[in-house]
Amino acid sequence: MIAYEELLMESTENGIIAKEKNLPISKGRIKGNRIAVRAGLTEKEKKCILAEELGHYYTGSGDILDLSITANRKQEARGRIYAYNKLIGLMGIIDAYKNCCQSLYESAKYLEVTEEFLREALEYYKNKYGRCVTVDNYTIFFEPYIGVLELK
Repeated sequence: MIAYEELLMESTENGIIAKEKNLPISKGRIKGNRIAVRAGLTEKEKKCILAEELGHYYTGSGDILDLSITANRKQEARGRIYAYNKLIGLMGIIDAYKNCCQSLYESAKYLEVTEEFLREALEYYKNKYGRCVTVDNYTIFFEPYIGVLELK
């Protein structure tokens, strides 16, 4: 699992200035190579926000604040997808299963992300892969509930 501090180091290594700021409206913002994450959030929240903002930096371009524009919504989604894959991924779901996580709460705690972030990631994976997906010797089910089956 990736810690918030590791994301901060990654930012610095890539010439990105990431700082905590008193943001009145959003939890995170990016402008050019500068990322602001709202001060006062939990470590998990800051990690999820920073990963998404890094996703915007790596996959997007320009000002995407106006989400009534289709292209901006697509860029917003790309930033989130980057964060889901960076912090969770299909292997993260399998790792949570291997570590006996039996609920969304336990899995989010194990993966060190918020429950909301994990819920949104699972919804994204369900929309992408459908009812289930097989990775290595595991099948991950997204319907009717999240579940992992080890194949022998």
